[in-house]
Amino acid sequence: MARSWGTVPLLVLVLSTWWIRCLALSVDEDGKEVMRREDASLAGYLGVFFLGADPYVYFYLSNGNNPLSLKALNRGAPVMKPTKGTGGVRDPTIVPGGARRLGRSGTLLGPTCILGSGNEHVADAKTLQTTWDAAQRTGSRGIFIWESTDLINWVNERFVVVEDATAGMVWAPEAIWDPAKGQYLVHWASKFYPTSDSRHTGSPSNIRIRYAYTSDFKTFSSPQTLIDKAPTNIIDLNFLPLDDPSSPTQTNFLRFMKDETKKTVFVEVSTTGLFGSWTRPGGNDAIIQSGVEGPTSYRDNTDAKKVHLLLDHYGADGYRPYESVNPANNGNAWTASSRSAWPANLRHGSILPVNATLYEALRKKWG
Repeated sequence: MARSWGTVPLLVLVLSTWWIRCLALSVDEDGKEVMRREDASLAGYLGVFFLGADPYVYFYLSNGNNPLSLKALNRGAPVMKPTKGTGGVRDPTIVPGGARRLGRSGTLLGPTCILGSGNEHVADAKTLQTTWDAAQRTGSRGIFIWESTDLINWVNERFVVVEDATAGMVWAPEAIWDPAKGQYLVHWASKFYPTSDSRHTGSPSNIRIRYAYTSDFKTFSSPQTLIDKAPTNIIDLNFLPLDDPSSPTQTNFLRFMKDETKKTVFVEVSTTGLFGSWTRPGGNDAIIQSGVEGPTSYRDNTDAKKVHLLLDHYGADGYRPYESVNPANNGNAWTASSRSAWPANLRHGSILPVNATLYEALRKKWG
């Protein structure tokens, strides 16, 4: 959850960490499978973010396949502004359609979505000002959703409430295709108050990760708890699938998250599926970085083994890029990437790899 608390809207760009791509197997020196190479047709990256005090959706396009060089689209103006709620959104994530896959030509196989957090309770509807406390007690309990079949025309804006009145907020929604279920697993962070405390003035639960299933991003199953590390507060969950998207079995995943109690980001690993056994490399105190939030991961379009991770330095200049060829680890497996061509002040969002057709369409429309 990005926290520039002059404004507090939540955006649900359901295009987030879904890596829709055709991959070829990559093998390390010992013959062990480590990652899969991206489709050679991929030509760049689309970034979707909000900008601190501006709770809208901004698009950025890479300089070709350079994952660390982004340029603002639409002359730096937002591509999407919510018309519902209090008119603000944050933490956008882009979720590719077609069950997380791109065709071999790189075309989208189904509607792509952008998900975002809705505005928190605001003290001033004109400036969208709020407080950190109010954002957690009487924040938005829903998710913004937009749809597109071409990444250019975004339609069917809607705001879907996913938690009941006991929830203090719904933060940083993202989605991942669950091949075992055959549906999208949508997740977010919430805390809860007793039913007797309808005004949410008392002490809440810890913040935990919640989830629901959907096939169309219109109707959702009843929410359940996915991650609860009580008494620790956990927010900003981001998944990275490691298996070939065309495989009928998907069992290897990474999940990045923020320990909101200690203000650190760490990674966990599962080789047994989304609901399998998760371990934290390096132990319970191992971290990637402190004083950061909003982790979002994406694979390199040309380097088979490299994974990129954006971490929001919310007390400074926003997202900074990190990289690793051994991403299933905490600590010194991650190094800071070059920021010579990286824009400052990007806040919690996501990155989607795109093929040449989509890349050119985005450039012509907003470049």
